Amino acid sequence: MSTILNTNGDRLKVPALRDREGFRCAIFTAEWNPAVTHALRDGAVEVLREAGVGDDRILLEEVPGTVELVNAAGLAIRQMKDLDAVIVIGCVIRGDTPHFDYVCEIVAEGTARLNAKGEAPVIFGVLTCNNEQEALDRAGGSLGNKGAEAAVAAIKMANLHNKLMR
Repeated sequence: MSTILNTNGDRLKVPALRDREGFRCAIFTAEWNPAVTHALRDGAVEVLREAGVGDDRILLEEVPGTVELVNAAGLAIRQMKDLDAVIVIGCVIRGDTPHFDYVCEIVAEGTARLNAKGEAPVIFGVLTCNNEQEALDRAGGSLGNKGAEAAVAAIKMANLHNKLMR
């Protein structure tokens, strides 16, 4: 799994968790484009493990598509009170119809609404690409792994919440 960023080929720096033993993260992955989404998910899990998070503190679930990520994230935040972060992972590839635009708008706006509530941070790990190669480049290919970067963002936001709310 690649933890190389697209800037200067530097290794991704994994921040320390303020509350490693208590940290709990949910990762929801869309089933569409599994070669991409599974690589992104695996990159996120690798970073969390590197930060010292045990597998029993990482909830991994799949949802049918990218639109359903928002529902899963919202449900997790409402039901899992000890949740420190949610990462939503999907991949939408542009096609010949406006479906791409609708899906991207729904998941981006839904994620923003969940974040604006200020409960657990919801990290947007959804690729919106013109073609499959662009997606593969960002899922462990030449441009790194955006799932791994999403996990770094989850740690940083969980640390901020921990600092400000506890």
